Amino acid sequence: MSIKETEALVIKSYGLAEADRIVVFFTREFGVVRGVAKGAKRLNSRFGSTLEPFSTVDLTYFQKEERELVSIQQVELTQSRFDVASDPVFLNTFSYIGDLLTDFSPPHDADETLYRMITACMEASGKDGDLASIRLYFELWLLRLSGYLPEWSQCESCERELAPSESARLVSGFHLQCGNCKKSYVIGEVSAADREVFHNVQKLSPADFIAYAADNGEPVEVISGIMKRIIAQVLGREVASGVALR
Repeated sequence: MSIKETEALVIKSYGLAEADRIVVFFTREFGVVRGVAKGAKRLNSRFGSTLEPFSTVDLTYFQKEERELVSIQQVELTQSRFDVASDPVFLNTFSYIGDLLTDFSPPHDADETLYRMITACMEASGKDGDLASIRLYFELWLLRLSGYLPEWSQCESCERELAPSESARLVSGFHLQCGNCKKSYVIGEVSAADREVFHNVQKLSPADFIAYAADNGEPVEVISGIMKRIIAQVLGREVASGVALR
């Protein structure tokens, strides 16, 4: 058995037996960690409010070899997001993001880049940020970091570099094909504005992308729809949209 300490985000928790909870964390140093918090459901629990979803905490846990579930020893709250997490729009969006994290990230597989990215998304959305833009930002970067994001700078058939003002066809495999090439199985059309959004997600910080996306709502929606289709293909099933019901 080894003891580990790390900064972590609380993703979600659910009941176990009468008094305990299983808590899912995304940690800076060890990736997705699932652990048992003994007595967490009791009113006088030593964990108090530290296990609220989307809080940032300092986590200490014991891990036995070849066991996925760890034993949570101590959780110290460093940043609460209760004020924004109580909003149903934020809750819906980041529950969706948390589900994608656990779907794509193997247990105990560190990814500090992904950790920094989701933290930046939370900080940007907590400042009256547009959550539709945050959803797209996370979807696209998750696919890029996981190696599933298609290359959209050139035609998939002739390999010609696409001009910034050029529209293209979305074809099998979610690649792009220029108008000069023989049509493959066409999924849809991707406009120059759509491609600009696609590329700017990869260039800008979450906060800067929110500002940019304010005048590009339709292309944001188009690209997010395509990213969801790619995610569904990768996972082999449809995923919850993360779209708020209001």
